[in-house]
Amino acid sequence: MALLTTIRSRLDPYLLLLIGTVALAALMPATGRASGVVDRAVNLAVALLFLLYGARLKPQAIWSGLSHWRLQALIFASTYMLFPLIGIVMTLLLRGHLPGDIVTGLLFLCLLPSTVQSSIAFTAIARGNVPGALCSASLSNVLGVFLTPILVSQLLPAASGGFSLQALEDIALQILLPFAVGQALRPWIGAWLSRHALLTAVVDRGSVLVVVYAAFSAGMVAGIWHQLSPASIALVLLIDLAVLALVLLVTTWASRALAFSKEDEIAIVFCGSKKSMAGGIPMAAILFPGHAVGLIVLPLMLFHQAQLFVCAGLARRYGRRRDSALQGARRIP
Repeated sequence: MALLTTIRSRLDPYLLLLIGTVALAALMPATGRASGVVDRAVNLAVALLFLLYGARLKPQAIWSGLSHWRLQALIFASTYMLFPLIGIVMTLLLRGHLPGDIVTGLLFLCLLPSTVQSSIAFTAIARGNVPGALCSASLSNVLGVFLTPILVSQLLPAASGGFSLQALEDIALQILLPFAVGQALRPWIGAWLSRHALLTAVVDRGSVLVVVYAAFSAGMVAGIWHQLSPASIALVLLIDLAVLALVLLVTTWASRALAFSKEDEIAIVFCGSKKSMAGGIPMAAILFPGHAVGLIVLPLMLFHQAQLFVCAGLARRYGRRRDSALQGARRIP
């Protein structure tokens, strides 16, 4: 009984919620009309998240984040230089050892832009530089609409077709517009939100849970998980985890070597290590032959789940460190 109590005390409740959400999606994936409801819930959660961020952030802080070119440059380098380099090396090492479409998918994963909602949410949970993360993640997605197809055309000759500006429209409608509305409402609700930090914390964590359910549910409905043997899926997952671990280590080391603050380090780590499944799957459907898309996006879907779980624990760890540091500072006379 004592051992069980100890285990429970060490388990992160938020990670348990993530596991429960994945289990729910596996047992009860959203189909038919329910799928449309889930999609709308994701859009609403993301819009609400950024409306609240807009209402909380001072305009001076936003411009400071945008003008922090060193931070933006390092995150950009991780997303569009470090990741592609890793992808090229993986392609050379794994060719002939995994199905060709899976190897293509691993490289395609490395060419995608960063996520937006989870990068911002984890940065906020970890007490990091939210304005800098907001600017970086949004900029990454805007540039990714153009850069990813260009990189794919150069590094993956099997790709064909053009690309859509739908992702750019989604950023404008789901992120920038709610954020602008939040900024406009800040004089009336900004102080109230500062007094009710729990509300923003619930939205931060809740938005990630909604995205996890939607992503895993979509994979179950599409039957992606049944196209390979369990051993092959496990191998792809291990490769994804190795890539994620390498990028997390490099971004952490680089941010400390370049003497960034802890808040900036958090933004660099979380924005520079993510890849967007929401933008990646539609791009894959346009850039690759239809019969190959299922296997090509499998590494991305596994990576998406891995980054959510790993970064959720990492964000909580950063957050606890920041809270401990603040409590220690208050005790100093």
